[in-house]
Amino acid sequence: MGTNDLLTVIENMEKERGISRDSLIQMVEAALLSASRKSVGPAEDLRIEIDRKTLAIKAFAKMEVVDKVLSRNTQISVQGAQRIKRGAKAGDIVELEVPAREFGRIAAQTAKQAIIQKIRHAEKEIVVKEYKDREGDIVGGTILRVDRGDVIIDLGRVEAIMPARERVQNEEYQVGDRIRAFILSVQDHTTGHHIVLSRNHPNFVRRLFELEISELADKTIEIKGIAREAGYRTKIAVFSNDEKVDPVGACVGMRGMRVKNIVRELLGEKIDIVRWSPDIKTYVTNALNPAKLNKINIDEDEHKITIVVDADQLSLAIGKRGQNARLTSKLLSWKIDIEKDKEDISFQEKVVKAVDDLIKILGIEKDKADKLVHAGFLTVDGIVAAEAAELQEQAGLDAESAKAIKDAVSAVVQNNQSNSKKK
Repeated sequence: MGTNDLLTVIENMEKERGISRDSLIQMVEAALLSASRKSVGPAEDLRIEIDRKTLAIKAFAKMEVVDKVLSRNTQISVQGAQRIKRGAKAGDIVELEVPAREFGRIAAQTAKQAIIQKIRHAEKEIVVKEYKDREGDIVGGTILRVDRGDVIIDLGRVEAIMPARERVQNEEYQVGDRIRAFILSVQDHTTGHHIVLSRNHPNFVRRLFELEISELADKTIEIKGIAREAGYRTKIAVFSNDEKVDPVGACVGMRGMRVKNIVRELLGEKIDIVRWSPDIKTYVTNALNPAKLNKINIDEDEHKITIVVDADQLSLAIGKRGQNARLTSKLLSWKIDIEKDKEDISFQEKVVKAVDDLIKILGIEKDKADKLVHAGFLTVDGIVAAEAAELQEQAGLDAESAKAIKDAVSAVVQNNQSNSKKK
C-alpha cells in the first residue's frame, strides 16, 4: 500500500468516521508491524514508523552488533553498525532501516485488511462510548433478527441486543419492525453485542413519562416510585413540588392524551397513576384506589400493612390473580395483606345465617326455614309480627306448618320474657 493510497484511506476515515489522524496512523503502524513479521523474514524485533505529515513508511529492525556476522537478518558487523551509530561496539543493539520494498504485496494487503478491521473496531468503540453516556435513555432502531429469543436491533451506527429476559413476553417482534427500548447497560468487552436494551424494565416506563410530561423534565413534579408487571400493568407514584400543580392530572393530560401516548407505546399496558404521600396510610389508600378500605393496620416491626375491606371490595383491592395487591406491595416496599371484614357479610351469607338461626331457635326443618327467609321473614321478631295466614300465603306453607311455627315463636318469646324477669 503506497503513501498515496494510505493518505486516501486515512483522509476518508478521518472525514467520514470522525477518527483522529493520529489514532488511524497508530493503527496502520500496528497493522504493518503484524504483517511485516509474517513476510519480511526471520527478523523478529521490528519497529514501524510513519511520518505524521508525509505518511512515508519506514521500518526498522533491531540488530545485534557482532565481530563476525552469522545471521544477516538479526546481526550486523561492528563496522556496519558504526555507520549507523558512532562508537558502536560488539554487544550493542542498533536499529537498521529495512527498505520499504521488502514488505512486498502480501505485507501491504495484510496490512490493509488489518487496518480496516482495526478501524471498524475503533469506530465501534467510539460509538459504544457515545452510548455509554446515554445509559438510561430511550433509543429507536430496526429489528435485524431474532436469535434464540434475543432480539438484535440496528441503531444506525451500531447493533444492540435485547436479551430474551428483557423482552415483554406478550409482545411480538418481527424483522424490519421499528422499535424503541431503554438502554439498560453498555458493556466494555470487545466481542459480542455491547449495548443491552430492555422493554420490560420499570425504568422504561419512567423514562417514557419523563419524555412525555414537561412538568417532570422541569422538576415541578417527581416520580417517587414505580412498580411494573411488563405487558400487563404499571403503578407509578407521583408528587408535586408546586401545590398549584396536580401531579396526577399533569401525567394524565387533557382528555388523557399524555398517558394515552405512553400506553400506546406499551401496546395497551394498563397504567395506574398514584398520588404519593409521606403518610403510609394515605399512600396505600391512594395506591389501592378505587377500592374502599375499612381499616389499615401498620406493623413497623414486620414492615407489613394489613388492610381490611368489605366483601364486595375484596376482589377489586386484590386484583386479577393478586396483581393489584402485588404491585402495591412493590410500589410501597411493604408487605401487603388484604383481608375481608369479618363484620361485613354478603347478602348470600346473610340468607344462610338467617336460615341457620331459625332452625336453631325454632327447631324447624330447613326447607321451612328457607321458605320463611326467602319470603322476607328473616328473624323471630319478623315472624312475631305476622299472622299465621300471612306465613301461609307469603312463604307458601300449609296451614298446619304455619300454625306450628307461630306456636314455636310464641314459646320462644314467652321463654325469653320469663328469663328476663328472673334476671
